[in-house]
Amino acid sequence: MSENIPQQPSTTPEATTAPADVAGSTAAAGAAPAAAPVNPVAQQRQRATQMLQALRQELQKAVVGQREVVDDVLTALIAGGHVLVEGVPGLGKTLLVRALAKCFGGEFARIQFTPDLMPSDVTGHAVYDLASEQFKLRKGPAFTNLLLADEINRAPAKTQAALLEVMQERQITLEGRAMPVPLPFLVLATQNPIEQEGTYPLPEAELDRFMLKLRMDYPQADEELTLVRQVTRSAKADMLEVAPLRTLLQAKDVLALQKIASELQIDDQVLDYAVRLARATRSWPGLAMGAGPRASIALVRGGRARALLRGGDFVVPDDVKACALAVLRHRVRLAPELDIEGLSVDQVLQQLLDQVPAPRL
Repeated sequence: MSENIPQQPSTTPEATTAPADVAGSTAAAGAAPAAAPVNPVAQQRQRATQMLQALRQELQKAVVGQREVVDDVLTALIAGGHVLVEGVPGLGKTLLVRALAKCFGGEFARIQFTPDLMPSDVTGHAVYDLASEQFKLRKGPAFTNLLLADEINRAPAKTQAALLEVMQERQITLEGRAMPVPLPFLVLATQNPIEQEGTYPLPEAELDRFMLKLRMDYPQADEELTLVRQVTRSAKADMLEVAPLRTLLQAKDVLALQKIASELQIDDQVLDYAVRLARATRSWPGLAMGAGPRASIALVRGGRARALLRGGDFVVPDDVKACALAVLRHRVRLAPELDIEGLSVDQVLQQLLDQVPAPRL
């Protein structure tokens, strides 16, 4: 796809405006008016949006319903951010990541987090080779493009912290050597609600490295009916198939999409709106802890990704607002008195989004 989306500089006004005498002579000769100049940057964006729409349709063949969650995962893919998906068992969290991996032609690895998983099982370790009488580095499953950290909160904090360096710096230090991971690199982690037995809360430093935290809820009645119909037709017990899905993206294509999204225009007013949303959480009634600067950055990156996903030429306030809940919900902490009253973080954040004024462009 990157060959189909060449990176070309935008055409300058001088190059697209014909001199007055040339235009006059053309009209006098009775020639047809020249066609409007083609904007290569606009063509790039159009092709990128078409590719993303095709990817969305392909994912929805395997993941019934959950349209908002699918869009949020695509947002993170375009923005180059990590995703944490939370939900009770059986809602298709792992299925969604497996479907994305099937549509992606890069490297994919899966780690099933368990209480006895060690950090070296994630990053790798040094192994003594008897033949050469030397230690050799054995890379762990984290050296990949797309990493599924399944049920990440089933492992203790020591093992969870193994992902801190690679999520932020895209490198892993083994035996004193900093080794880069392939690009693009995305962690898609699933977790069960922390109220469930056998779960450990994720450290706040690790939570902050996830660009988005998504919540998978129970499907609607008609979606569940469709889901049951599809699964019971499958030859594999209670599983939905991802094998029929087409591979639509390679690693270089994802990098091209990320570059196109990063170059989308964003007005200073929209940039200011994203920063104001993040800063408002630090003094908002009912929130004991607000979001840090990473939230402001994630709101802008998410807004650009949303704009490309919908086919826009620039970022509007609604693009930022569409991903605000997913960006902020894991970066703030609810005040104890509101927690006792039964209010959720999403309810408080929704009030914030409703009351912080958005710019009118």
